[in-house]
Amino acid sequence: MPDNTVPDIAVRDDAGSGLIRIPQRRIGRRDFDFSRQVAVMAIINRTPDSFYDEGKTFALETAVLAAVQAADDGADWVDIGGVPFKPGPELPLAEELDRVIPVIEALSQRSDVVISVDTFRPEVAEAAIAAGAAVINDTTGIHDPRLADVVAASDATLVITHSLARPRQHYPRPHYNDVAGEVAAFLRGRVDFAISRGIPEERLIVDPGHDLNKNTVQTLELTRRFREIAALGLPTLAAVSNKDFIGESLDRDKGQRQDGSIAAATVCVMLGARIVRMHNVRASVDAMRMVETIMGWRRPVLAVHNLGEENE
Repeated sequence: MPDNTVPDIAVRDDAGSGLIRIPQRRIGRRDFDFSRQVAVMAIINRTPDSFYDEGKTFALETAVLAAVQAADDGADWVDIGGVPFKPGPELPLAEELDRVIPVIEALSQRSDVVISVDTFRPEVAEAAIAAGAAVINDTTGIHDPRLADVVAASDATLVITHSLARPRQHYPRPHYNDVAGEVAAFLRGRVDFAISRGIPEERLIVDPGHDLNKNTVQTLELTRRFREIAALGLPTLAAVSNKDFIGESLDRDKGQRQDGSIAAATVCVMLGARIVRMHNVRASVDAMRMVETIMGWRRPVLAVHNLGEENE
């Protein structure tokens, strides 16, 4: 009888980006092996003006229900934000806390999913960690050094993202002579800074910042050269979902970018990404589990096709 087992496959980086130095991570209440696993990060925006959902999950109970549903749909972690990246007036600290902390507390009680908070404020980071967040997702590249100190004093993981503007400020016509090289150099410097403030390498993740202070052509080149970011040796996050570089590449409005988003996320994973930040959770989870299976990082749930007495 034919052998219907799936053999173990030695894990290596087929994208050529180099092995992650510390692939096994304990983040919150979950364990990850980024040498053979892609984590899907869901997005919950408690903002009335987020670029994609435009306030769909602004109401507290709606945000909590959406976060729980994302976990039920297979998300490995949920990223909760109270302030959009785009330029705009400063949000009072108390209001940002009021937007994110109740969602973190409620989700922490209902699920063991990893919880991250998208913030650049050390005060919000500290309160979020106390409420149950295990990741601080700073899209400003540690603009405020005190944020690194807050993370260092905790067990939380820090996502360091490349961007150029001061928080919520305009950065017109960004220019790069070598976009991937400059982004990698920026992230390398910020990683060194975070380590100097006491955050161990095993609690650091990097994100090249698709579309953040970058135009579509620059973001596409950065995506093609994603392995140069992954070569830093840290788990690398690709936050590509529904962004303008996808819309402009395909001439698709915000509500029509799911297929392009999954394609972009898949390319990033093949070039070394190990976390993808996505809006459409169920489809993204299926896509990433399929990539893992094709790459030999996980077994099929079933392996019975054409293993019977008669082939199909």
